[in-house]
Amino acid sequence: MHTASFSEQLSPIEWGPLLNSTFSSVLAPFATRKIAILVDENTHDHCLEFLITGFDALAEAEVIMLPAGEENKVLEVCFQVWETLTEAGFGRHDLLINLGGGMVTDLGGFVASVYKRGLAFINVPTSLLGMIDAAVGGKTGIDFAGFKNQIGTFAAAQVTYIDTGFLHTLPSQEWTNGFAELLKHALISDVQLWQDLSYIQDVQKELQLETIQQGVQIKAEIVAQDLTEKGLRKILNFGHTIGHALESYYLNTATPLSHGHAVALGLLLESKLSVEQATLSKQEFLSIETRIKSICALQIPSDAEGLWALMQQDKKNDNGEVRICLLPRIGSCLFDQKLAFEVFEKVISGYCS
Repeated sequence: MHTASFSEQLSPIEWGPLLNSTFSSVLAPFATRKIAILVDENTHDHCLEFLITGFDALAEAEVIMLPAGEENKVLEVCFQVWETLTEAGFGRHDLLINLGGGMVTDLGGFVASVYKRGLAFINVPTSLLGMIDAAVGGKTGIDFAGFKNQIGTFAAAQVTYIDTGFLHTLPSQEWTNGFAELLKHALISDVQLWQDLSYIQDVQKELQLETIQQGVQIKAEIVAQDLTEKGLRKILNFGHTIGHALESYYLNTATPLSHGHAVALGLLLESKLSVEQATLSKQEFLSIETRIKSICALQIPSDAEGLWALMQQDKKNDNGEVRICLLPRIGSCLFDQKLAFEVFEKVISGYCS
């Protein structure tokens, strides 16, 4: 069992089988308290029974089930969770366990962080995306008015438990979603990791635990230096300014994009912008383009103005200007780079469907 706490203010991350972890001892102080387990429809069916039968402390836990899907990561669903907690008599010294992918840990962390000014919560991510990104770093968030993660807080879980045994419940598309975030971590800070990931053909069969751990450590070390995203942590948003806009653009259409798919396309387009506005070489860009094309379809609309309007709501913007992250080279990243609509439109036009 390997336990790592990268900062006293950052949630400890514990790797390994949950049954062999400190999970029971962390639950022990809540023996006389109320415990709720937040799941979505998928983790209710595939993960909940394991958790409840494996830990006696959870035998009487309140189970709160969310509808699955990013379109449900909204305030209306939060109201329902708060109502359930209130009706069940939960106080600020009770516990919420978020068992699920990024949608569950994002929404669950937000719900807990503001309920009675702060309810303790534990993250047990069950998807690759959740393990590599959403459940790590102390960000919570929900979508609002059609904009991605428009409302949220910085709030640390008591512990984040990463048990890769849960990954066996995932369909292949969910592996690809998480892989996109892993590619991002490599692109912004580790050229050797990028090279290693470039050789993987079947993510589900070939991705190793050590590589997942490496990706999580990259994020955790960056976050530990800048907990509230005043500077360096912004590089973790590489690919996300355009990626979030794409995800929001397609959210309520017949062809919605998963978060991982949208981020992968964001990585491609922001890498192309890095050729235009930074010093990323065409050769390095070609390796990025080839990798992204190998894992997802290029579902990019020709509506540059519509995407730009969504990008203007991005949290990194300043003084009315769209700010993005750019790669001077693979393994390095610049943040707070200004972007003009004309340059964005030029890049989009080269890929739009």
